[in-house]
Amino acid sequence: MLDQNRGARCYLLIIATLLVLAGCARQTSMPQPHPSEVQARIERLIPAEIPDRHGWATDIQSAFTTLEIAPTDENICAVLAVTVQESTFQAAPPVPGLAKIAREEIYRRAARLRLPRFLVDAALRLKSPDGQRYDQRLAKVRSEKELSAIFDDFLNVVPLGNQLFGMFNPVRTGGPMQVSIAFAEARARSYPYARQGSIRDEVFSRRGGMYFGIAHLLDYPTNYSRPLYRFADFNAGWYASRNAAFQQALSLASGIDLQLDGDLIIHGSRQAGSTEMAARSLGKRLGMSAGAIRDALEKGDSLDFEKTQLYERVFELAEQIQGRPMPQETLPGITLKSPKITRNLTTAWFAKRVDERHQRCMVSASKL
Repeated sequence: MLDQNRGARCYLLIIATLLVLAGCARQTSMPQPHPSEVQARIERLIPAEIPDRHGWATDIQSAFTTLEIAPTDENICAVLAVTVQESTFQAAPPVPGLAKIAREEIYRRAARLRLPRFLVDAALRLKSPDGQRYDQRLAKVRSEKELSAIFDDFLNVVPLGNQLFGMFNPVRTGGPMQVSIAFAEARARSYPYARQGSIRDEVFSRRGGMYFGIAHLLDYPTNYSRPLYRFADFNAGWYASRNAAFQQALSLASGIDLQLDGDLIIHGSRQAGSTEMAARSLGKRLGMSAGAIRDALEKGDSLDFEKTQLYERVFELAEQIQGRPMPQETLPGITLKSPKITRNLTTAWFAKRVDERHQRCMVSASKL
């Protein structure tokens, strides 16, 4: 009788397990919302004063689908918050005083090369491919898209162009989300649209700017507790918030003051930076060689860094000193520097402003 009861219980347990698994299977295979439903929800969440909300919603939805990013309210609102902050939904947003900024940037570079200003002025008085002089075009420039086109011509035609800038166009971000052009060029192979010009040109379009901007904002895994830190990463680079927290723990464990900028190594160089040197000072306590420490730090642009012995041991040492868990995310301490920035702005300021917009958007979403 006892065996029969045990057998009956086992049978019921098996049935219950199968039912649970069946329920999980139904949950994971739930149909995704139709693209038209996603577009409609995005359109309703875009601020009412924005022209062509349907067009913007279509390009955003297309990017979500192509990148296989879930169109949750949190993700949609994150994209909208960044776009409002960066451009108020303008593919080529105007920059106040850009003509003056551009000319001063040219003069700064010329001074570093010890080139007399009169030579630069003479070069700018040459005719560009569209028939206008370069100084005339610069005087009328209003957007980074226009400025980028002028510099491309300037590099290829004017004798001083390559001397001043090499092959480096100083316009490094663009489009409605002000995404890094270097980031877009690195992901050019995955771009789903037929190009109309270079990847740089696509960044300054609505569809390209949103595609690469959404990829930079959302197309990487994190363990962040709040979108705030992803917004900081958008400004400072992937995992900057996680890496800044690591630097904070490393500074406490080593007793060495570190700038919490999220940069763990000097990229493109084997020279050890301040973060690497601080980690090396703990080598014996960590049980790691200088080479092993470098190998771990080179994973700082991926989620895998959190699985390294360096990451785990540094936090263990810091928490022993602190007597409580250390935060594994913090806003990087970076002052924003750009010829077009005239105020004292920081990555933390940017992240908090976007986060405020995100929260307002989420409230609106909850009412739809």
